[in-house]
Amino acid sequence: MPLYNRNKLNQHNNIVIIQIAVWRDNTLKKKWDLFALASIPLVMTLGNSMLIPVLPTMEKEIGITPFQSSMIITVYSIVAILLIPFAGYISDRIGRKKVIIPSLIITGLGGALSAFAAWKLNNPYTVILIGRFLQGIGAAGAFPVVLPTVGDLFKKDEEISKGLGIIETSNTFGKVLSPILGAILAAIIWFIPFVSIPIFSLVSVLLMLFLVKPPVNDEEKVTFKKFAYSIKGIFSKNWRWLSSVFLIGCFNMFILFGFLFHLSSILESKFGINGISKGGILAIPLFVLCLASYYTGKKIGKNKNIMKWTIFIGNLTCGVTLLLIKPGASLLMIITLLSFGSAGIGVSLPCLDALITEGIDKQERGTITSIYSSMRFIGVAAGPPVVATLMGFSFNLVYLCLAVFSVLGSLLTFFAIKPDPSPEKRGLADKLDKLDVPNTLFASKK
Repeated sequence: MPLYNRNKLNQHNNIVIIQIAVWRDNTLKKKWDLFALASIPLVMTLGNSMLIPVLPTMEKEIGITPFQSSMIITVYSIVAILLIPFAGYISDRIGRKKVIIPSLIITGLGGALSAFAAWKLNNPYTVILIGRFLQGIGAAGAFPVVLPTVGDLFKKDEEISKGLGIIETSNTFGKVLSPILGAILAAIIWFIPFVSIPIFSLVSVLLMLFLVKPPVNDEEKVTFKKFAYSIKGIFSKNWRWLSSVFLIGCFNMFILFGFLFHLSSILESKFGINGISKGGILAIPLFVLCLASYYTGKKIGKNKNIMKWTIFIGNLTCGVTLLLIKPGASLLMIITLLSFGSAGIGVSLPCLDALITEGIDKQERGTITSIYSSMRFIGVAAGPPVVATLMGFSFNLVYLCLAVFSVLGSLLTFFAIKPDPSPEKRGLADKLDKLDVPNTLFASKK
């Protein structure tokens, strides 16, 4: 081989080696980004769900009614529902990190205010609600903005799906940990769960500050009028599958928090189980949901048809198992069936996240995913009071209602979510994705 060609080949090989090294370094950095982002749904879930087992104690300590104690949860959810779409729009305009960090700080301040009121004031209820109001504002700009941030960090659909699976797993793990941690902290002093909220929030703020470096958005900023027109265009073209994903996400959260509320109630009234033991039993179906979300997020890749059928089967499985729960069932049977139902929800959620995040352009992604998050919050807020009302009629009616919504989610998936069945046209760059090699490797060959 001539010396000139040999030198040229060596130069090219050196470029390839450098590009591979840079690519691996970027991949490692993104794992740390994902670790920091995954702390946010964990913190947000702990900040709300771990208060649920503490509510009866709060009623005794500060002399409030069950309805008043339920408002400590409801105020948080309602504020978040109203503000989440605005947080998504702002994050699309000024950047994700600039929304998430102030939101985490507001969450911490809200928890600190509630803790101070519970510690120092003789009649702390109103101030606790103000603190929870602030937490709801913070929650609106934190977890919902995490989903589009994951979509911004990764380019390949497979990586986005895996990242969203980890985020959903973190969210679910928070639900698993919440009843146990809440019961343990309240056993020390009843208001310690409030004290933990600013501590957890501070950890997430530090992780976001030092580990997350979102990609620079060089796209031209559009006016609100053009942005609103583009959002309208998205819904006019995709209204069928978008509205279905929104509703299924709402149904899944409604079912989950509905049967958790009912299980929490019958553990005390029917089986006489309280305290940390109660928290541990509540965590069992949530742990199954956590495992299902994690495994699904790793395996679904970017195949939209697989996502569709996973959502369909998951919701159908949940509906069937809920119908099998009867008043005379043993605790073991109830927990087993609820665990199967939780697994159905667990495989559905990462697929819904991926469909939303991968199906929307980056510029509108924050707003659309925030609407989706608002719908999920509606399910969270509606589940417990609806189930509490149904419990006044009959045991069977509770699970019949939940099963109907689950089956309805399956029907929506079957008829409204229709991914393009035609095979994708795959060029050289797409083939490289299968090999997990960066496309820039061949840039120097031109």
